[in-house]
Amino acid sequence: MKYYEFQDTRLPALGFGTFRLVGETCRRQVLKALEAGYRHIDTARAYDNEEEVGRALSESNVERSEIFLTSKVWMDDLEPKRVLRSAEKSLRHLRTDYLDLYLIHWPSDRFPLDATLDALMQLRSEGKIRQLGVSNFPPAFFLHACEMAPIFTNQVEYHPLLGQDRLLKLARERGILLTAYSPLAQGAVFKEELLVEIGRKYGKSAGQVALRWLLQQDGVATIPRTSSEENLRDNIAVFDFELSGDDVERINLLPKNQRTVTPAFAPDWES
Repeated sequence: MKYYEFQDTRLPALGFGTFRLVGETCRRQVLKALEAGYRHIDTARAYDNEEEVGRALSESNVERSEIFLTSKVWMDDLEPKRVLRSAEKSLRHLRTDYLDLYLIHWPSDRFPLDATLDALMQLRSEGKIRQLGVSNFPPAFFLHACEMAPIFTNQVEYHPLLGQDRLLKLARERGILLTAYSPLAQGAVFKEELLVEIGRKYGKSAGQVALRWLLQQDGVATIPRTSSEENLRDNIAVFDFELSGDDVERINLLPKNQRTVTPAFAPDWES
């Protein structure tokens, strides 16, 4: 496993995402992930699965101190008092005294960002969260947040079919981590002939090539999600090979315009 040391925090570069995993499937998959060696678990209030994630954490033999746990506050709850209440609910449902990382799930112009970040800072001062960050923040929003608080990461969609060059540059300049969600492009990477071809060379799948491409980049972590136990184990089996410089460059040259997460409330990604 690859780890990052950011802001006095140790983070596994590969995590397990739980988006769209609910009920018993979620509990079982988080348990299986921990058994397979994952130590970074990502959830959110909006996923409606924190209770199942919490059950899995409590049933696992892995110590809480060994797990990097992330959750997120939804965009309707960015008023400071609601941020605090949302965090308390997350802690209760996850059966933990603290979150390793708490993110603003989506930017919103309904609430002043400085007040929201102040609430996150309060949670950190109280020991209820250890790091704070943002998700789905395009460059202008991201820079604004960085001016107001010690942002740990910006979690955005990123994979071989969607570029994030501007955000990567800004994050690296500020010593901030970029976390890639939907790293398999909702399965689209498995149909990309170049990734399939490169995978054959290493005895790996196109998905494993996509994850390895991300993990070989400085300052990039990723959180693939799957409801399949086989894929769960495949996704973590990406530390026994390294893409050559030529193969990385070939992937870099793929078109980078295939966005798979486009809700109606999304910000202007080019802003």
